[in-house]
Amino acid sequence: MEQQIDIATIDAPCWGTVGAGRCRGGRPSQQDDLVCLHDPLSSTWLLVLADGMGGEGAGELASAGVIAAAKSLWTRSDWRNLPGAVFLEQFCQDAHLELLRRGASLANASPRATVVALLLKGRHAFWAHVGDSRLYRIEHHRVVGCTEDHSLVQERVRRGELAADQAGSAPDQHQLLRGLGGARRPEVEHGYAPRRRDQRFALCSDGVWAHLSGPELAAFTDYADPSLAVREALSLVLRRGGGEGDNAALILVRAEPAPFHLLASMRRAWSRVLGRFAVPGHTRAPSSGRQVSLHDSEPR
Repeated sequence: MEQQIDIATIDAPCWGTVGAGRCRGGRPSQQDDLVCLHDPLSSTWLLVLADGMGGEGAGELASAGVIAAAKSLWTRSDWRNLPGAVFLEQFCQDAHLELLRRGASLANASPRATVVALLLKGRHAFWAHVGDSRLYRIEHHRVVGCTEDHSLVQERVRRGELAADQAGSAPDQHQLLRGLGGARRPEVEHGYAPRRRDQRFALCSDGVWAHLSGPELAAFTDYADPSLAVREALSLVLRRGGGEGDNAALILVRAEPAPFHLLASMRRAWSRVLGRFAVPGHTRAPSSGRQVSLHDSEPR
């Protein structure tokens, strides 16, 4: 029986499209989760992917907690005023505290998770990660950057004891050096790049990068239909992973930076609309834009 692949998509004319999906693999439960958040007025995206762990159902609780923290921070619109890296640091620390809160009621389990998050704000791209969920940056059809895992295997690769393409099959692959949850405050790693028109991003859990190479992920980001790309990529992961395959989650990003003059004219027009319908003495709450997670069938 063919396994279900959950797919979600946001299509934003003039700014591109984001496709996301996940599958359970050969595991009894789904511990990967993700969310795609978009504010079209400011050309801002927040993409978050989490891989939970902890045993006794704590993995599912952990990944859901990370996504809940992302939605809460997005709704508060902190991204409007904070520098990108500061916002992502706050998100990771909030998510860590949320996992501690959720774990307080568990007797025999500790919710923990990896996270990778990408904030596309105006003409800037900020990202942050903790653990071994990855972000690939792709330009001119090839990978030009990739986050480094916070894992024992990555340390072995760095020391030259293991080839990078052997990391996915190493027996100690899942031994992490950093994560959200647990007694230690997480040390978050950050990255930045200016946005360019030929730029693509892929965010994925270890269940994806263990079976798909960087060049393969780059090829999938070139698809005109990101939903089809995500479905075909995860189908390939399922075939290669077989009956023992891990949970897998993937976000493919084709989000172009809007021209400055277009953004400025849209902001002016929107301000006029708000002024025309404003009620004296009443302040309109800022819109939180659209969001889609794999618990939703349509963007809202």
